[in-house]
Amino acid sequence: MSMGFTRVGIVDYGMGNLHSVAKAVEHLGGKATISSRAEELARCDRIVFPGVGAFGDCMAALEDRDLLEFVRVAASSRPFLGICLGMQLLMESSTEHGEHTGLGILPGRVLPFPEEALVASDGRRLKVPHMGWNELHQLITHPLFAGIPQDAHYYFVHSFYVEPAHPDLLAASSDYGFAFCAALAQDNIFALQCHPEKSGEAGLRLLGNFLQWSGDCGSDCPAAFG
Repeated sequence: MSMGFTRVGIVDYGMGNLHSVAKAVEHLGGKATISSRAEELARCDRIVFPGVGAFGDCMAALEDRDLLEFVRVAASSRPFLGICLGMQLLMESSTEHGEHTGLGILPGRVLPFPEEALVASDGRRLKVPHMGWNELHQLITHPLFAGIPQDAHYYFVHSFYVEPAHPDLLAASSDYGFAFCAALAQDNIFALQCHPEKSGEAGLRLLGNFLQWSGDCGSDCPAAFG
């Protein structure tokens, strides 16, 4: 399935599922560039910002590679996709292993799953991390959801979740004892808690939509909050 040639920069700060993302992009007809150099990433048409690991360590790794400013600029200037920790890092702060300051691109914070809420409908205790397949419930109409059924299953691996400061940022939710934010959208930014590169046909469809996306998400997507 070819989605047309487009250059996709994948931000490499030593803590992401880079090659799986690149393989999916290439499969869909895009040109993937994995790099830790801002000047090389800046030549790409769109940016994927993945992440795996601890929030504070990832912020330190971005700073060590002089990528903090590039990510902020890219998130304001071209189609931008955050994946897993890459979504969490866009927020203002996280409480993972202490209090940490995030990129502050989107308003909100990152919190641990509350133990009191981790109970399934049949009374079973739910384990952390939340790991495995879960439904992605679309809350807005968005170009990245085109052709994807409501409540399609995506693959999750995380112990913390995003709490956006503005509910209008929510693009999709999922349920793990309670409804939590599974995707965010604002202007040219789209971010997911799940891993589309590991999510089979539904994940490839979303990534294919991203390769074609102009960065305009229409009237259902909120503009920047001042």
